[in-house]
Amino acid sequence: MDIKSGSHEKEGLFTRGWLCCKALPKKLIAKVVEVCKYTKKLGQDDPRKVIHSLKVGLALTLVSLFYFVQPLFNSFGVSAMWAVITVVIVFEFYVGATIGKGFNRGVATLLAGALGVGAHQLGSLSGKNGEPIVLGLFVFVQGAASTFIRFFPKIKARYDYGLLIFILTFSLVSVSGFRDDEVLELAQKRLSRVAIGACICVILSIFICPVWAGEDLHTRVAVNIEKLGNFLEGFGDEYFETSEDGVSKGDKSFLQDYKSVLNSRNIEETLANFARWEPGHGQFMYRHPWKQYLKIGSLTQQCAYHIEALNGYLDSQIQTPPEIRRKIQGTCTKLSLETGKALKELALAIKTMTPPSSADSLCCKLKNCSPKSQSLAQIRLVGRH
Repeated sequence: MDIKSGSHEKEGLFTRGWLCCKALPKKLIAKVVEVCKYTKKLGQDDPRKVIHSLKVGLALTLVSLFYFVQPLFNSFGVSAMWAVITVVIVFEFYVGATIGKGFNRGVATLLAGALGVGAHQLGSLSGKNGEPIVLGLFVFVQGAASTFIRFFPKIKARYDYGLLIFILTFSLVSVSGFRDDEVLELAQKRLSRVAIGACICVILSIFICPVWAGEDLHTRVAVNIEKLGNFLEGFGDEYFETSEDGVSKGDKSFLQDYKSVLNSRNIEETLANFARWEPGHGQFMYRHPWKQYLKIGSLTQQCAYHIEALNGYLDSQIQTPPEIRRKIQGTCTKLSLETGKALKELALAIKTMTPPSSADSLCCKLKNCSPKSQSLAQIRLVGRH
C-alpha cells in the first residue's frame, strides 16, 4: 500500500508540474500583452514621455560619437565617458530640471576641481609623509561641511545635487592626485567633458519639443481650483437629494475629484523649483512670480480640506430634520452654487491669465447669501435644543 501511495504522489507531482509548464507560455504571452497595453496607454495619456525617451536616446548617441569616431576619440580619449555619464544623470523630463542639474553639475565640478588642485598643491608642500595627512584632512573637512550644508532646506531644494557632485569631484581630484602628478589635466578633462554632456542635454531639452514645468504648474493650479468649483456647484443638489431620498442618483464622480487636491502640495513645490530655472517662454517671462502659485496652491489645499468635511455630510447617518432642511435648502443650494461658480471663474482667470470678468457680481451674490446662511445656522442650532 505504501509503495502504491508513493507512486500516486509522484504521478500527481509530475502531472501538476507538466500542467504548469504547459500553461507557462500562455501566462507569458498574457503578461507581454498586458505590458504592451499599459505601454500604449502610457504613451497615449502623455505623448511627451515618448518624445522625452527619444530625446535621451538621441543625446546618448551624440555623446557616444566621441568614442565611435576615431578623430574625436584621439582628442578626448577615455575621459569622454564623463560626457556619457553626464547625459544619463542630467537629462530630465522638464526643461527646468535639466538646466538646474546641468548648472549644479557644471559649477560644482568647476569649484571642486579648482579646490582639489589647490589641496593637492598644499599637500605637496608638506612632503611625502605629510601630504596624505593634509589631503585626508581636507577631504574630511569638505565632506563633513558639504554634507551638513545639504540639510539646509533652501539649499536642499535647489542645490542638493550640486553639493553631491562637489563632494564627489573634490574627493576624486584630491585623492587621485596623490598617485597622479597630472592632477590639473585630470580636473580640466573632467570639467570639459561634463560641460559638453550638459550642453547637449540643455540644447535638446529646450529646442526639441520642450516640456516646461512652469506650464504644468500653471495648469495644475487652475485645474485644482476648478475641481473644487465643480464639487461645490453640485454639492447643494446632491446633499438635499440624498437627504430626501436616501440614495444618490447619477454619475457623481466629480464629488471625488477634490481628493487629488489634498496631496498636490509636494508636486507643486517640485514644479515651482524647476520653473525657476527655466528661461522665459510663451506667457511666462523672466522673473515670473512662481512663488504666488505656491500660495494659491496652499489656499486651494485648505479649501479642499473644508470640502472634505462637507463631503462627510453626504454619507452621514445623522441627517438634518425635515422641517429645518426645508428652510435651509434654498439658501444653502444657492450659496454652494454661487461659490462653485466663483471658483470656476477664478480657475478660468488663472488659466487665461486675465482678470475674472464676473468677479464683482459673484462677490455681491455671495455677500447677500452670507447673512441668510448665518441666520439659518442659528435656526438649526435652536432646533437641535
